[in-house]
Amino acid sequence: MKEYTKVMNEIERQIEDGVFRGGQKLPSIRQLSERYSCSKSTIIRAYSELEKRHLVYSIPQSGYYVVLKKVDSEQTAGHSVIDFSSAAPDPELFPYLDFQHCLNKAIDMYRSHLFTYGTPQGLPSLLNVLCKHLANHQVFTSPEHIMITSGVQQALAILTTMPFPSGKQTVLLEQPSYHLMIQLMECYNIPVKGITRSESGIDLNELEQLFRTGDIKMFYTIPRFHNPLGTSYSEKTKKAIGELAKRYDVYIVEDDYLSDMETDTKSDPIYAYDSSHVIYLKSYSKILFPGLRVGVAVLPPALRETFSVHKRLSDIDSSMLSQAALEIYIQNGMFERRKQKIKTTYHNRMLKLNHALDTFNDTEDIHHARIRSGVHTHLLLPETLHVPTLLKRLSKQRIILKEIEPSYLPSFEKQQSMLKLSITKVAMDQIEEGISTLFTEINKMRRLS
Repeated sequence: MKEYTKVMNEIERQIEDGVFRGGQKLPSIRQLSERYSCSKSTIIRAYSELEKRHLVYSIPQSGYYVVLKKVDSEQTAGHSVIDFSSAAPDPELFPYLDFQHCLNKAIDMYRSHLFTYGTPQGLPSLLNVLCKHLANHQVFTSPEHIMITSGVQQALAILTTMPFPSGKQTVLLEQPSYHLMIQLMECYNIPVKGITRSESGIDLNELEQLFRTGDIKMFYTIPRFHNPLGTSYSEKTKKAIGELAKRYDVYIVEDDYLSDMETDTKSDPIYAYDSSHVIYLKSYSKILFPGLRVGVAVLPPALRETFSVHKRLSDIDSSMLSQAALEIYIQNGMFERRKQKIKTTYHNRMLKLNHALDTFNDTEDIHHARIRSGVHTHLLLPETLHVPTLLKRLSKQRIILKEIEPSYLPSFEKQQSMLKLSITKVAMDQIEEGISTLFTEINKMRRLS
């Protein structure tokens, strides 16, 4: 038996025996390394395997914790971590048994295709299913326009590095924006510019000027449930962005990663207003589970061949097993049932969060955005409030939040201090306690200053 397996089995046994309970922080990597007289890499591997089994989860710069099971919730209330920082889906909502059934059925149905190289574009039968599925989001397309990627992250990496027909080089990002997109720009040394996005939207005059004069090849935007703001563009703004893109030959990369969380039936993507200059991206990680690694890119004709070449060279093809299982999952109605369950769960948590913010935010200089759907919102903080100190004080109270510094380009001047509040890992009965403690700590800091 390998060394990491011994450690993993011992931790799992202690969890089963109740030595470590749901929500409890586990010993650090250094502590376990000393206890078992092994390397830190061995402990990291053991924790990684336990994460895959959904027995533990990690919080950056905090440590590893036992997953809080429903059967433990009443016993551990008041003692577990309240994590407002995580963007990952709630493991309690993962469709374990349903998807296991789909994986088994996929192997039976597609056994001659799953264990050989597939096609860079994707499983043909899934492409046909996705055309009908995307139409529910007002994205009307045909199979030849769709490319399956290993998550949306792969699509972003290809788009930022591949040449565009216009010959332009610069990528335009909303500020703030998705933090891994910012890291991608830095990693590949891509020319990049930023444009301010706030709760009220974006300055369309500034956007037009940048499109006209800024050598912009593509504008990466999250119109719906923006990460990290949580806000959405109005339909008027989305139409205007599509019109400007067509006028100035700039491609819009529309990251619609939370489209399944939408509760407004009249809300359409930018793609619905102009498909000639919009690259539509959809993720299945948030509605199912991150390990699925299936993303969808709907590409304009002018970009398809170049994108396909880069995709083929990066991974030959995306997981055929995941694609086949997803096809079955959608076809048999499981996806729609799952979507309604998770949308209702997150919607109720957001309503609870809004109520808690309205109740406990009695300050005049801290603004909270009211977000009806999605999975996160944000707080605007005064410059006089030292955010790192606040985060440390909250951490001691077992409440985890993140500042959004990584969501800004290093060269972009941040307008105001901000905190992101996510509800994906926070139980309903934890939300009020967490927000109450947050503002209690803020008021304590003010009295001490």
